[in-house]
Amino acid sequence: MDIDLIFKIAAVGIIVAVLNQLLKRAERDEQAMMITLAGLVVVLMMVIDQIAQLFSRIKELFGLS
Repeated sequence: MDIDLIFKIAAVGIIVAVLNQLLKRAERDEQAMMITLAGLVVVLMMVIDQIAQLFSRIKELFGLS
């Protein structure tokens, strides 16, 4: 796993947390929830490639290809 991926995930988390707090203070709870869900989807899209690589390496390791 690359360290850049961890920094990208942390950056998304920080941005989502700040936007969430700003929107909650403005009493826009629905938009805050949507920002949180959008952040989760973005992080999952970044991680899904790494998970696919993990499964392919496991298949190669056990000779299941």
